Amino acid sequence: MSIFTDDEAALARAERFGVGLLLAMVSAVSFSLSGSIASSLFDIGWTPGSVVLLRVALAAVVLAPFGLRSLRHSRTPWSAVRRQLPTIVVYGLLAVAASQFCYFSAVRHMEVGPAILIEYTSPAAVVVWLWLRHGQRPAPITVGGAALAAFGLVLVLDLIGGGIGLSVAGVLWALGAMLGAAVYFVLNAEGGVDLPPIALAWLGLVVGAAALGLLGVTHLMPLHAAAGTVRLADADVPWWAAVLILGVVTAALAYATGIAAGRLLGARLASFVALLEVVSSVLFAWLLLGELPGAVQFVGGLLILAGVVAVKAGEPSAGAASRRTRPGHADRSTTSAESR
Repeated sequence: MSIFTDDEAALARAERFGVGLLLAMVSAVSFSLSGSIASSLFDIGWTPGSVVLLRVALAAVVLAPFGLRSLRHSRTPWSAVRRQLPTIVVYGLLAVAASQFCYFSAVRHMEVGPAILIEYTSPAAVVVWLWLRHGQRPAPITVGGAALAAFGLVLVLDLIGGGIGLSVAGVLWALGAMLGAAVYFVLNAEGGVDLPPIALAWLGLVVGAAALGLLGVTHLMPLHAAAGTVRLADADVPWWAAVLILGVVTAALAYATGIAAGRLLGARLASFVALLEVVSSVLFAWLLLGELPGAVQFVGGLLILAGVVAVKAGEPSAGAASRRTRPGHADRSTTSAESR
């Protein structure tokens, strides 16, 4: 028998929803700062490898106590972590390191707005993958959403109008970031990861930082950093402050609040709120860097957002998903913010 009255239970649900919504918004806005901050560091000579290595490493250090605590509280033995090491490695290499490196490389060659819009076509790519690989025929609204997002991408690149002078290298890097984000969604969709979400995020960051560090010391990935000040919204900011913002605010804070939001709202609702990242990325690029998409790009961006919303609306409900999940493998999807 419940000790709460109906009114008290309703109030508790409302409070839970309000806190979850606030955390999801904080996560999305925090993530959206990364492109503008990274772009300002590129202007003084930093390479994408240096930026992403410091961002991932700082986030891994900040999240370490939370990741370890979640493993202890969930009573997950380290033997279980070792058994799932292949999935953790794939997550860290592709969903964390590769997606971030590709995104920052794209930002180095093009404006933040088009780069983030291209990356956010990843849900449509996942729909195609699950259809071709696993025969999961999407609902009509999902197909329509994927087509809408694809047409929006055509407008963002202005392929119909003959191009807007976007860097080919930048577009290719952005598509690489999209594939990295798609890997994250595929891992969630296929399940089989029996780890607390924050532990998976932390372990993925550790693997990503180790891989990026190895590429750096072997000179396979250029690492160059420069002291000085970066220009943000007509203000001079020390380089170390920009790096701290990248590691603590746009990564550690964003991951932690995104995971908490996912637990309060559920993965599906939290992923809808995470679309705020696209809007706020464009807004921050305008306010901090003076970058503003053209009219065609703006329309294309709206179509991509509408298409992604339709794709997500066509996803099966949590109940339907749980019925398809194999016994003993609960649905452990987390928020889309963890892919960044």
